[in-house]
Amino acid sequence: MFLQNLDSTVLATALPSMARSLDVPVLHLNLAITGYLLSLALFLPVSGWLAERFGPKRLFCLAIGIFTLGSMLCGLARDLPELVACRLLQGMGGAMMVPVGRLILLQNVKPLEMIRAMVWFTVPGTVARLAGPLVGGVIVTLVSWRWIFIIQLPLGMLGVFLAWRMLPEDASGPDRHPRVPFDAMGFAMLSSGLLAVISGLELGGKGLLSPAATMAVIALGLWALWSYRRHSSRAPHPLIDLRVFGHFTYRTAIVGAVPLRIAIGAAPFLLPLLMQVGFGLSPVQSGLLTFAGAIGSLSSRTTVSWMLHRFGFRAMLIAATLASSVCYVGYGLFTARTPQEVMFGVMLLGGLCNATAMVALNSLGYSDIPREQASHATTAATMVHQLSMTFGVVVGSTLLALASRLRGGPSAALQASDFSFVFFAIGSLTTLCVLGFRRLKHEDGAQMRGD
Repeated sequence: MFLQNLDSTVLATALPSMARSLDVPVLHLNLAITGYLLSLALFLPVSGWLAERFGPKRLFCLAIGIFTLGSMLCGLARDLPELVACRLLQGMGGAMMVPVGRLILLQNVKPLEMIRAMVWFTVPGTVARLAGPLVGGVIVTLVSWRWIFIIQLPLGMLGVFLAWRMLPEDASGPDRHPRVPFDAMGFAMLSSGLLAVISGLELGGKGLLSPAATMAVIALGLWALWSYRRHSSRAPHPLIDLRVFGHFTYRTAIVGAVPLRIAIGAAPFLLPLLMQVGFGLSPVQSGLLTFAGAIGSLSSRTTVSWMLHRFGFRAMLIAATLASSVCYVGYGLFTARTPQEVMFGVMLLGGLCNATAMVALNSLGYSDIPREQASHATTAATMVHQLSMTFGVVVGSTLLALASRLRGGPSAALQASDFSFVFFAIGSLTTLCVLGFRRLKHEDGAQMRGD
């Protein structure tokens, strides 16, 4: 989780340096980011079936190994085509790490221990996502962009070693999940749908596709995903059994929390821009300030378990979501004259609230999922999460361009005041989650709280 989320945000800071080194326009390096996301979209749907076929422990170790190998090769890339190819390899490993890691938890952690386990599973990823700009800024300033990838080699090797030594062995014999045939038609529908939607959001959001072409690509992807929905209800062994969404707590935690995930996806993109473009801070100064969110996320480890046991999932989700919304609005009130101590404190609180909500969602969502549907649930949840986070960046960039045009200036010439409109909109969007969370009952997730 730490490696995969760090990689998703650390690269943006290094793009100018990479462009100079590889002698290509900065805009062309978007292919390195988009290629990774497209590889995720291609291999995500099959991760659950592979885990059932070969065993989650083996697949998890293999996924870390593939991701690490791709990272090392990215650091050695001599030109843009090599870099994009290595990013595709990275995406293959990254697509399998998160859902399979979650599946291992569901299969081996008792319900009463799930909240504590989800804290350790969720918080490192949140910390890495927020720490990415700081790590990237420091590495580019002190050494070379290549070390952004090369430094992941020892971390990945350590991850494979620890996973192989410490994770429970895969089931064998009568305890092993029965093998099911591969759903090739479902894989084609899901992969093509995700590829189209994510590429449309990415390329359209960066202005590489016209609005008409963007809408056409996204519409084609949505049609493929809708076709899979019909296919899933008829196929004897669908690649991802969408009946998992019939569980109310799972549906609420995954679908009902999409607005919050969109906001969480937009913040790591918007905050560094606000600090650097709006306030004129250096990448390192910006990273040091926004790292407050990572500290807040990490501090949730000491409080979230007690709060969920004391107040329950419903109350905590509503409170954490509303508090997160207030923090996003607070980001919109930042100006160049705002004391950095105040900004640091608000972002720290925002990180704490977001991490609390995400731990609660990741725990509650799987509280009613039977063991035989666990791989389907983790894969579907990761797909929704990835789409939401990608859409968050698109929403942020689109609203920024709109705010600049409403001010009467070109979208390329951003000012600090443009970000206020965006953060106010994101804060308002986040409150929509409360409509779904209010339908939860106090006793939902009680088996994880020991009630």
